[in-house]
Amino acid sequence: MTRFLEFPSPTCFLHVLSIAVTAASVPALAQAQVVQHDAQANDKEAPSTISAEQMTGHPDREVTLERDVEITRGALVVNSDHAVYRQVEDQIEASGHVRMQRFGDHYTGDELKLQIDTGQGYVLHPTYHLARNNAQGKAQRIDFEAEDRARVTDGTYSTCEGPDPDWYLKAATLDLDTGTETGVASRTILYFKGAPIVAAPTMSFPLSDARKSGLLPPTLAQTSNGGLEVMVPYYFNIAPNRDLTVYPKIITRRGLQLGASGRYLSETYSGQTNIEVLPNDQQTKTDRYSVSSTHTQTLLPGLTYAWNLNAASDDDYPNDFSHSITVASQRLLLRDMSLNYGGSFWSAAAHLSNYQVLQDPAAPIGRPYERLPQLTWQAGRQDVNGFDWNVDADFTRFWDPDLVRGDRSFVNTRVSYPLIRPGYFVTPRLALDATTYRLNNAAFGAPTSLTRVVPTLSLDSGLVFERTAQFRGETITQTLEPRLFYVRTPYRDQSLYPIFDSAEADLSFAQLFTENRFVGHDRISDANQLTAALVSRYIEPSGAERLRFALGQRFYFSEQRVTLGALGNQSRSDLLASVTAQVSPTLSGDANVQYSQTLHSTNVGNFGVHWQPAPKRVLNLVYRRDRINKLEQFDVSAQWPVADRWYAVGRANYSLPDAKVVEGLLGMEYKADCWVFRAVAQRTPTATAKATTGIFFQLELNGLTRLGSNPLDALRSSVSGYQMVNQPGN
Repeated sequence: MTRFLEFPSPTCFLHVLSIAVTAASVPALAQAQVVQHDAQANDKEAPSTISAEQMTGHPDREVTLERDVEITRGALVVNSDHAVYRQVEDQIEASGHVRMQRFGDHYTGDELKLQIDTGQGYVLHPTYHLARNNAQGKAQRIDFEAEDRARVTDGTYSTCEGPDPDWYLKAATLDLDTGTETGVASRTILYFKGAPIVAAPTMSFPLSDARKSGLLPPTLAQTSNGGLEVMVPYYFNIAPNRDLTVYPKIITRRGLQLGASGRYLSETYSGQTNIEVLPNDQQTKTDRYSVSSTHTQTLLPGLTYAWNLNAASDDDYPNDFSHSITVASQRLLLRDMSLNYGGSFWSAAAHLSNYQVLQDPAAPIGRPYERLPQLTWQAGRQDVNGFDWNVDADFTRFWDPDLVRGDRSFVNTRVSYPLIRPGYFVTPRLALDATTYRLNNAAFGAPTSLTRVVPTLSLDSGLVFERTAQFRGETITQTLEPRLFYVRTPYRDQSLYPIFDSAEADLSFAQLFTENRFVGHDRISDANQLTAALVSRYIEPSGAERLRFALGQRFYFSEQRVTLGALGNQSRSDLLASVTAQVSPTLSGDANVQYSQTLHSTNVGNFGVHWQPAPKRVLNLVYRRDRINKLEQFDVSAQWPVADRWYAVGRANYSLPDAKVVEGLLGMEYKADCWVFRAVAQRTPTATAKATTGIFFQLELNGLTRLGSNPLDALRSSVSGYQMVNQPGN
């Protein structure tokens, strides 16, 4: 027959009184922490309940328990064949099939000794399971140094389930600290599938997703430009809002590259700086480096300061050291410093900016003008007795060592009177632009002072019709939205004006409804033109847009005389057509066409389909054509399961005129219960006639680390809709 006894805690009243007084004197956020501590304290101070088939001894001092023993105190439960409970010392000694639960963690062993109030003690020949990160292992001994600290001696650690885990750490000692959420192993060997793959004198690892300082796993890669690349990063978790990663990298064909990346964040400032240095490149016999730094800071309310600084040692740096298309395509490295102030209805800014140009010999680009400085002021108000007004003012000093340089100032004022009703809108607007130039190295005989004043009148109007319609058996709202936009700007001769920052804008639906055909401010187009557009949308009751059609074209009533090249003599622009459709929750598509009715051909077109029937199953098909830039490409990317636990991922961007793959990626991923293996090969264009090829391997051990090179950024950027295979889901 099982017997029960209950022992009250001798210090319960004093602890409760202390906690109650403390909780009444702290702010709300701290109070939540105190309440949690109070609950933990009450667990300690709760009565101890013991049961066994046989009890002997003195209940007020020491009780010996035999057979089917269970001792409970709050969240602590101990079961064993034999036990001794000492009431005065608040201590348990147990042996024989010992099982213990505390704070959700489970332990088994042959012998246990535990001081309940402090959480100190040990268990011999244990197995353990940690609830926090589903980790488990076995050992010769576990010493509980406190409630949140334990030392595992001659033990193992793994987040795999089962008695024979696919991977595990075997260490002389394992220090597990749930307070700091870190683990530290000494004289460690990492086993995978029964084979040792990594050995280290010491190794640290997280017990949660929290950041911590320590040596990160080494990464390996093979590239066509550098050969074998081995990187061993070290992470410094300086503070919750600051960190630093140092990453020395051995590149077999080039030498030792040293890199560092630092980040910081606070309520008034944030930034990041990245530095790479390769002394004495074995291929070029020169020192190579790159630097990038961004920073924003609030100096006073409304007053902010920022910089964006980038530099590289030479033109070929992106070719030789880039593993992504984004970095490889950066040929203009911006250096910009700015000071900004914002008021209630106005803002002002000061910039100093220039660019470092990394030239591609097969496709050289011009050097942008430096702005030393650029001062801007913007102001505006809406609904002032029905009127909206805006003013933009700008002064810029443009500098170039070889070209015409000088100062440009302009003030652009706009006033509109929008009339917006449920079924229509009409917005007349009047703009006046005044611009002056002061040139200091103009050609002989050319003017050094130029002034231009240009008014612009525009009228934007549209109607909105709605009706109930059926779409695939569902009741939805269909709209019909015609829109007309008229612009009148008189001609001003601007042939003698320099070109500091202007270019002709690419044609798009947004550009159809702008007053100037040019970007920048060196050219203001003369206009007597009308844009006509028609949009129809199918909208579900939830507000989601299921289908959208759009047509738009600009009609010219007079010849365009202000140009940056040949005179414009077209009577109309290309016809723009666009269709976007969400056919089903898993299938969507879009098509955009720019059609020349004069040439009877499609100048620009792209067509895309996105299908994602389930998590980790996605297929993207895109066709692009640009007759003006002689571009025609077919782009396919996908992530798809090909066998049990195997996923294929890839992308091919194929150029039809060149009959070759411009950019490609092919990889395989294997998802086990507690680890993932990835193998990825990628070809990245770094210049017009150059490309780099890399092969990446990665073994991700869930809850511990990732070994090898990291292809995840490449997978996310190459395959729209890509998901990590070990994310929750099917």
